[in-house]
Amino acid sequence: MEVIVLASNRSLLLFLVIVSLSLSHKVTHISAFNYTKPYRQVSSLRHERIQKHLNKINKPPVFTIQSPDGDLIDCVYKRKQPALDHPLLKHHKIQKAPKRTPKMMEKERNDDVKEAAANVSEGAWQLWHVNGTRCPKGTVPIRRNTMNDVLRAKSLFDFGKKRRNIDLDRRTEKPDALGTNGHEHAIAYTETSSEIYGAKATMNVWDPKIEEVNEFSLSQIWILSGSFVGPDLNSIEAGWQVSPELYGDNRPRLFTYWTSDSYQATGCYNLLCSGFIQTNNKIAIGAAISPLSTFKGNQFDITILIWKDPKMGNWWMGLGDNTLVGYWPAELFTHLADHATTVEWGGEVVNTRASGRHTTTQMGSGHFPDEGFGKASYFRNLEVVDSDNSLVPVRDVKILAENTECYDIKSSYSNEWGTYFYYGGPGFNPRCN
Repeated sequence: MEVIVLASNRSLLLFLVIVSLSLSHKVTHISAFNYTKPYRQVSSLRHERIQKHLNKINKPPVFTIQSPDGDLIDCVYKRKQPALDHPLLKHHKIQKAPKRTPKMMEKERNDDVKEAAANVSEGAWQLWHVNGTRCPKGTVPIRRNTMNDVLRAKSLFDFGKKRRNIDLDRRTEKPDALGTNGHEHAIAYTETSSEIYGAKATMNVWDPKIEEVNEFSLSQIWILSGSFVGPDLNSIEAGWQVSPELYGDNRPRLFTYWTSDSYQATGCYNLLCSGFIQTNNKIAIGAAISPLSTFKGNQFDITILIWKDPKMGNWWMGLGDNTLVGYWPAELFTHLADHATTVEWGGEVVNTRASGRHTTTQMGSGHFPDEGFGKASYFRNLEVVDSDNSLVPVRDVKILAENTECYDIKSSYSNEWGTYFYYGGPGFNPRCN
């Protein structure tokens, strides 16, 4: 198996895994159905409220970049970004970089990976990069939100939030990423008596099909602390997702999320509310990812690292080996102001049963984990950050899937991939209804 490493800049790495030399190296362009449509007339009062909210989160740009997929990427002065509107961050001084980054544990890399590291080439990995334009230093790229984006949401309050119908009486301590009605998962998780200060993994990126506009499919890392049965769960999340409701199409996009109250009122996706502080001027959170993995073809994956700066206490997000994206300030959290207790890796979908049966919304590649490499989705090289600020390979994980006939997960270990797992599924099928 040959491994070739791609990069959008010298520090951001994307891994292209090629099954055989006979496979095509041609980049496949994303095809996407546009879910944006004319919505019914809204009252002038509602229109005014929505526009006021858009004016608040769409900050005045230095200039704007048109993405081939229709997105508008605004280059906004770093100190004018939405995060600093948060009442807890009024006097926050933006941290340019973490005081300390996690130390790599001694880990032998095989000859294939060593050779791959020497073959770094430049290339676009977000669609808005295609024309070569970037935001200038001192600014950050922010995807512009539109009236239709808000109108697709259930309400203005729900815009940019994960919908949760939480029945606290029916919840258990099982770490199933909340496991609430309509949300289904295939995850690996680690629980330890030791304090956790971050996690890392590499995941391949697909374009799962979504049946209903208000359903989504995502693959992510969860950093968790607090109670699974109460309203105080803290969560930091990052990965890729397909969400027609949020973005108006079916393209896979880089995303972040946070909450400090079990998804009830605090937090949001990306930069749709104040909170996450972006520091990178080349990566747009919420922008489409390209190229993508293909069935029996080329596999593209991204590496995400989330960790707590031991000096300042902020939770940083990195991509690839050492590209910093930004951070969640410690002030946003209660339990995570200290440390995490659980880490989860894996997939999540929303199943609305709109047609009276299980959704056909796919998780990952839409294929079950038994199909293996090139067909199923994977997470590999699972690691956590310990109290010594060191990245430690995860030796064993527990796995969970609520309905294995719809979406499943299988974990294993190898010298090259460390602890890894295949996961996902097609949703509705003869055994899943």
